[in-house]
Amino acid sequence: MDFSPLKAALADVVAIPVTPFAEDGGIDVANHRALTRRLLDGGVRIVTPNGNTGEFYALTPDEQRLVTELTVEEAAGRATVLVGVGHDVPAAVAAAEHAAEAGATMVMVHQPVHPYVAQEGWVDYHRAIAEAVPELGVVPYIRNPLLAGDRLAALADSCPNVIGVKYAVPDAARFGAFARDAGLERFVWVAGLAELYAPSYFATGATGFTSGLVNVAPAVSLDMLEALRAGDYVAAMKVWERIRRFEELRAEEQSANNVTVIKEALSVLGLCRREVRAPSRVLPEERRAEVAEQIAAWAL
Repeated sequence: MDFSPLKAALADVVAIPVTPFAEDGGIDVANHRALTRRLLDGGVRIVTPNGNTGEFYALTPDEQRLVTELTVEEAAGRATVLVGVGHDVPAAVAAAEHAAEAGATMVMVHQPVHPYVAQEGWVDYHRAIAEAVPELGVVPYIRNPLLAGDRLAALADSCPNVIGVKYAVPDAARFGAFARDAGLERFVWVAGLAELYAPSYFATGATGFTSGLVNVAPAVSLDMLEALRAGDYVAAMKVWERIRRFEELRAEEQSANNVTVIKEALSVLGLCRREVRAPSRVLPEERRAEVAEQIAAWAL
C-alpha cells in the first residue's frame, strides 16, 4: 500500500482533543462534536481521539469507541483521524479494528503500561496490533528512554504500515540519536511533548508535533508550525515564550495537571466543563486565576 498521504498528514500539528463530560459524568456528545468542529474550523488537519489529553485511561471501552465514531464523523473530508489504542493486546487490536471500521486511517499505539517491558516484547506487542490492521498507518507512542532505535526498525521490517513515531522522551539529543538509529527518513517523526519541545525536536529531525494547547488556541499552535516549517526559530521561540507559563502549569507535578489546565482554559472560554476524571483533579482556585490570566494575554 502507498502510505505516503498518511505520512504527509502526520507532519503537522497533531491535535489531541479533550473529552468533554456532561453534568451527569458521561460524555457530552454535542459538545464533543462542537469542540471537534472548532479545531477543524481553526485549521487543524489531523486529530487523535483517545489520546492522553482525551483522558484515554479514564474512559471505558464503549466510551473510547464513541469518541472514535464522533471524531470520524465530524472530521470526514476535513481531517485525518489517528485513533489512540492501547491496554492489553486483544483490547488494542479490537480498538484498532473498530477504528478501521469507523473510517479512521491511522492508529497511535499508546506506550505499554505494563511494569515489565522487554525490548523484544515491545516489538511483539506492536507487531500484533499492526498486523491486525495492515490497511491502517500505525504510529507507536514512545515514552521509554531505554528503547533502542533498531527495535523500531525491526518492527517496521515486518510491518510496513508502521510509518511514524510519536516520540515523547524529554531529551532532544536522545531523540536525534534514536531517529537516526531507526531511520530518519524512514518514518515521520512527531515531537510528542508538544510546543515547548517542538523547536528542539524539529532541529534534530521532527516534522510534526502533538498539541493539547491547540484545543484552546489553534492559531497559536499553527503559528509555531509555520515558523518551524520555514526554519525560522526566532519566530518559533516567540510563540514558545507566549505559551511557556501555560505549558509549565500543565507539566507541574509530573504533568498531573496536563488535562486539567486545558479544560480549565476551555471553561474560562465558555466552551467546556472543567470536570476531569480521577486520578486527575480540577485546579484549585488560585491556579484557575492564573490560567485565566494566561489565556487573556493571547487575545483569543
